[in-house]
Amino acid sequence: MVATLTRIFGVHNLALAEDVVQDAFCRALEVWKFRGVPDNPSAWLMTAARNRALDVLRRERTARRFAPEMGRLLESEWTLTPTLEEAFGPHAIKDDQLRMMFSCCNPRLSEPAQIALVLQLLCGFSVREIAAAFLIGFAAAEKRLTRAKKVLAASERLFEIADAGDFAARLGAVQRALYLLFNEGYHGASPETAVRVELCREAIRLAALLLEQPLAATPATRALYALMCFDAARLAARVDASGDLVSLADQDRSRWDPRLIAEGRRELELAATGDELSEYHVEAAIAAVHTCAPSAGETDWRRIVALYDALLRVRPSPVVELNRAIAIAQVEGPQRGLEELRTIADPERLAAYPFYPAALGELELRCGRAATAREHFRSALALARNSSERRFLERRVAACASCGHSGAV
Repeated sequence: MVATLTRIFGVHNLALAEDVVQDAFCRALEVWKFRGVPDNPSAWLMTAARNRALDVLRRERTARRFAPEMGRLLESEWTLTPTLEEAFGPHAIKDDQLRMMFSCCNPRLSEPAQIALVLQLLCGFSVREIAAAFLIGFAAAEKRLTRAKKVLAASERLFEIADAGDFAARLGAVQRALYLLFNEGYHGASPETAVRVELCREAIRLAALLLEQPLAATPATRALYALMCFDAARLAARVDASGDLVSLADQDRSRWDPRLIAEGRRELELAATGDELSEYHVEAAIAAVHTCAPSAGETDWRRIVALYDALLRVRPSPVVELNRAIAIAQVEGPQRGLEELRTIADPERLAAYPFYPAALGELELRCGRAATAREHFRSALALARNSSERRFLERRVAACASCGHSGAV
């Protein structure tokens, strides 16, 4: 809705587009309370936004400057309604979403600012969710968004996809935004639930939209889509009927989606062209190793360690080092894993991440040091971001009494 309205109103009227969307949702709250949720809520909201846009254009078209590419189509009552009907058509909406994605990735903005815009304007992230995705404070995320919106609003029009010269420079930030969107759904910081399937599905939908655009269907985009497919295949098994997290070792692999796994393999093979090796290639390869293993015990952990070594060379981060240390523990034992965890560079960035102390707890428990493990699990419990994580970590605290062990989530 924001993307389509921004094309109609012009990027300089971004705030107006957001206001119209908010009005549509407020109208839904009022009407649905009495009439019930319609069979197609998305279509209802789109219609409400279109009608509200018509009101705005009729009231303000003589006083406000709108999108220059719309020209006189918005000035005449004869062309106004059919122009909006066309703009809210399914194909036009897809085009507008793509154009908005790339418009957010203005070279005048830093990559974090570009990604923050995509996450909010196209994916509906709150400021808090964006702060969690970047491991920064709420105030810092809010300032980043405010500044980025000012730069975007200064543009005269949405980005033209056909402009191949600038397209490649913006594609990386678009890919990164979709990657973060999927991660927020898969194991994000939501206070309501540990897994948000709707965000994962939205990320997959937008990645598929990228693949429909020939310029965007690069090996890195295909690898990103493959990674999403592999991880989404596990969604049904990541939580049990009570909504509790299930460790990788304990997941019922018969519940993994074979269709998505096959799709992931197909896209990863298509991604293996040219000489480009992106972080998405490596992460997809790691996910492929997991999904190919008939059981947790048959996982090729040595291969996974080698892939994490490659990932550190492509995009180093404390989270990658954490996952590599866990993989090393599977190959060389828990003591070696602990040594690797304690050599992580910039561990401060993991200060609010509950699965860092949880990993320390798991490996201490495997070393037989239950009391030390319990303290780490308690530290992790204090950082838990939702009830699912809390219950999972409470079980780990309790497990220290019997020195039980469960695999990584």
